[in-house]
Amino acid sequence: MDDKPYSAACERNREPILGVLRDAFADRRRVLEIGSGTGQHAVHFAAALPALEWQCSDRAGNLPGIRAWLAGANLPNTPAPLTLDIAAGPWPRGSFDAVYSANTLHIMAWNEVEALFAALPALTTDDAALAIYGPFNVDGRPTSESNAAFDASLRARAAHMGLRDIAAVDALARGAGFTLTADVAMPANNRILLWRRA
Repeated sequence: MDDKPYSAACERNREPILGVLRDAFADRRRVLEIGSGTGQHAVHFAAALPALEWQCSDRAGNLPGIRAWLAGANLPNTPAPLTLDIAAGPWPRGSFDAVYSANTLHIMAWNEVEALFAALPALTTDDAALAIYGPFNVDGRPTSESNAAFDASLRARAAHMGLRDIAAVDALARGAGFTLTADVAMPANNRILLWRRA
């Protein structure tokens, strides 16, 4: 690990997520990861899916760690990470046929979640795939005691944080032209929501 940032959760969830992405992104060529965090997911998925160009993005403060992971892996399909602040931009140019984000929506303020989905039409191709991983509420309620406790801990840390409801997130996706195609249950009471742009 040397001086690279490290997330134990990324190590735990990377294989189950990859199992879903192998199918969901099988025909994709260029993915934008929003909120790449440490960069661990990027190097794992890019190594396993060599036909995909995996474009990392995150706030400026996280880029040195992401660069360290990318440099250590030295993969041909991971371009330099992009600076992206959801609320302020700048959003990248170019057409991505896939967008991926993990464990981000419950950290963002709701207006940032809205900004993310509002930006998608200008970023993506007409048939783009969208995959978002994390814990979600269903019908306004946590799906487990652990998720309820996690939601409470988030809200205690900062008022703008909290688990998002699938229906509310799907409404934003539909507003951006995306149709929900799958809701996949994952370990530790997480899910992957998959959409396709219609």
